Amino acid sequence: MSGNIASTVQCPECGKTYKLSHATPGKKARCRCGCEFEITAEQLPADDSQQSQKIEISDEEVLAAVERLAKVKAAILNEVGKAIIGQKEVLEQILTAFFAGGHCLLLGVPGLAKTLMVHSLAQTMRLRFKRIQFTPDLMPTDITGTNILEEDPDTRQRSFAFHKGPIFTNVLLADEINRTPPKTQAALLEAMQEHRVTTGGNTYDLPLPFLVLATQNPLELEGTYPLPEAQLDRFILLVKVDYPNLEEEQKILLSTTGSDGETLKSMIDARSVTMYQDLVRRVPVSEHVANYAARLCRATRPQGDVPDFIQKYVRYGCGPRAGQSLLLSAKAHVVLNGRFNVSCDDIRKYALPVMHHRVILNFSAASEGLDSDAVINRLLENISESQ
Repeated sequence: MSGNIASTVQCPECGKTYKLSHATPGKKARCRCGCEFEITAEQLPADDSQQSQKIEISDEEVLAAVERLAKVKAAILNEVGKAIIGQKEVLEQILTAFFAGGHCLLLGVPGLAKTLMVHSLAQTMRLRFKRIQFTPDLMPTDITGTNILEEDPDTRQRSFAFHKGPIFTNVLLADEINRTPPKTQAALLEAMQEHRVTTGGNTYDLPLPFLVLATQNPLELEGTYPLPEAQLDRFILLVKVDYPNLEEEQKILLSTTGSDGETLKSMIDARSVTMYQDLVRRVPVSEHVANYAARLCRATRPQGDVPDFIQKYVRYGCGPRAGQSLLLSAKAHVVLNGRFNVSCDDIRKYALPVMHHRVILNFSAASEGLDSDAVINRLLENISESQ
């Protein structure tokens, strides 16, 4: 908790929270319920344990770290493949967003194992996982946490204690995020952008790494609240989860109707994830590639010198955050594949998942049956690499 020396720890037995000064991992604490427990790094706020957890990579070790991450990615996909059949492209895009330090919006019909996919990834990276089912009556405090009046049984003194909500985790699955009102959707904004939560006049840092994976069902729109553009823009990628092919679906039927599957092993931990996220940001990008990404984003805006079909079909184009997402996604993609340089092909590969939810079409496009992907694909054909 920023601005406070005391750290809040929680009893694993009764759940009661205490404020302790100079709490460190490994220190013993005793609860009034009689339980004696050892304080772990996970029980401390992020600012208490974050510095001790961080791993630095020297300039001499960068290329070796890139090779290690490529092997880690292959191991993670192989391990997750024990629980998830197919969906390799979806898993790679989620990993790309994760190591780029961004959030994902998963778009797919029910029954495609989106929840299991996210949970399995969290298991293989030894990360804390929480799931929130978004409903119309969900309140912001159900996500962030709330202050509860507690009475000390010995002194009879009353004080407010903050009980953390499910957002205090590493991987948060926001299931059917468009089924809750905008007031509750907005509770995620500060956490997604600044990795912290402000409530009751106090600010609490979230544990790192922190990733929000939100799901939406494209079939049912009754009783839903579409996400505003400001919140959509905070998702680095929109990942479309499609049906499996015939061979994959046959394997799914056989594997899920038999005995329980094996437990997934952890390939890396939270410290390694944050280390690799820092490594991704160290990947160099040439001015030529950055210029191409900037021109691609600017060409989606129906103002100025842009292709005629953009002015005809697009209402609003991508903002600067789309360009940032393009570069970060491309950087994460190349590092996950054992490279340390970004090309224009890497930018094009992630143009659709980065821009799909940021390009807003007008009525003319809807009347002709065009979607964002069709417009973006046409744009990729029109914008050349060289200016």
